[in-house]
Amino acid sequence: MAEDSSHIYNIPLSTSPPPPPPPVLTVVSSSDQQQQGQNPPSSAAQMRRLLITCADFLSQSNFSAAHRLVSFLSSTSSPHGDSTERLVHQFARALCIRLNRASASMISSSTTTTTTTPSLLSCDPHPHFLPPASIASSSSSTSTMTLFELEVMEEEEALLHHQLQSSFICLNQVTPFIRFSHLTANQAILEAIEGQDSIHILDFDTIMQGVQWPPLMQAIADRSNPPNMIRITGIGYDLETLARTGQRLENFAKSLGLRFHFHPLLLLDSTSVALQLSSSITLLQEETLVINCVLYLHRLLNRNDDDYEVRLFLHTIKAMNPKVVTLAEREANLNNPLFSQRFLEALDHYTALFDSMEATLPPNNTERLAIEQVWLGREIVDVVSAEGEERKERYERFQNWAEKMRRSGFSNVPLSPFAVSQAKLLLRLHYPSEGYQLHILNDSLFLGWQNHALFSVSSWH
Repeated sequence: MAEDSSHIYNIPLSTSPPPPPPPVLTVVSSSDQQQQGQNPPSSAAQMRRLLITCADFLSQSNFSAAHRLVSFLSSTSSPHGDSTERLVHQFARALCIRLNRASASMISSSTTTTTTTPSLLSCDPHPHFLPPASIASSSSSTSTMTLFELEVMEEEEALLHHQLQSSFICLNQVTPFIRFSHLTANQAILEAIEGQDSIHILDFDTIMQGVQWPPLMQAIADRSNPPNMIRITGIGYDLETLARTGQRLENFAKSLGLRFHFHPLLLLDSTSVALQLSSSITLLQEETLVINCVLYLHRLLNRNDDDYEVRLFLHTIKAMNPKVVTLAEREANLNNPLFSQRFLEALDHYTALFDSMEATLPPNNTERLAIEQVWLGREIVDVVSAEGEERKERYERFQNWAEKMRRSGFSNVPLSPFAVSQAKLLLRLHYPSEGYQLHILNDSLFLGWQNHALFSVSSWH
């Protein structure tokens, strides 16, 4: 590599009025509509309308109508069909879980009344794909569970964790979204640390187990004057996973002849991340600090629709005076407290994701099934069926994150033309479908499907 190069060339692979009566599901044939002078709607459009109608019934507490519609949607969809059938299958399952929770609450509250409630539906042939919150919700409290029940729940959570890790690795391998995020963030980091002698990276990408860093380390090693020390603080909630990640990265750095140290920082669920950083991070005077937040900031949003934890976190890292902060997030507003609006946004976002996989992977592809049924399916269940503290997937659009960053004193650093060229090369070499599209907006880079932005990457100082 040329001596002054800063490029990454290696691209890694009640008393209320009664509800309205339930709808009559009438199937109108295409020939009937053509005789009436109408263009028949597509199957996708019909199923979309039915999903939205079902969500509206749930918003109106019209559980009988929602019960019928969920049953219909479940019976006419499949996890093995085309992208529409697969999408409807996942959303019908999520609506079913929401309906069952509402029905169970009604049953509990109507023990002293004569209120008629719908029976519970069988939502999913794969109950072990559901998040732990849905398992725990079947019991009133973990304090009343037997030792056997607690052990079963722990085994379910361990199995779910393994499935999530495996499906997220598949997501990284067969779709461009995670690789695009890592590649673009790495290029911004590489350009920011040019000429620096000691590098310290705080990595908040707690899911991907360090897969972002080997390409960056390779690019640094290819320089004629690599830094004397690279230090990564890996931040996460599982010490064993962090230790394995550190060992892999240390072995890789050794093979490149780089001086490298990995420090695991275990976060506690009940403690503010910002407060833990203040007491746990040691910064050396000669170090150049890099902070990497890939699909992380949205996890700091809470059920009160209050961004206090985000603001505290951003103010804390701003005080550390980082050379660069890289930020990657999903481009969707899934933090809306209103269920009906959140449902519409989720339906659009996941329709684009499922359509992108339909165009690039065959129907029986095992990786595609894992992504749709485990990772994306879990997200859809969370966004649609959960409320309050149980709801974890709180993605927001880039505009909201940019506003939060600027209020905390950060300025947007334009991504270089080479970062854009690399993202285009990634798509051309590994994901040649014409549906994937890159857009540059507000000095940041967006990757989407058919003009629907799905992921954003930006750089801040």
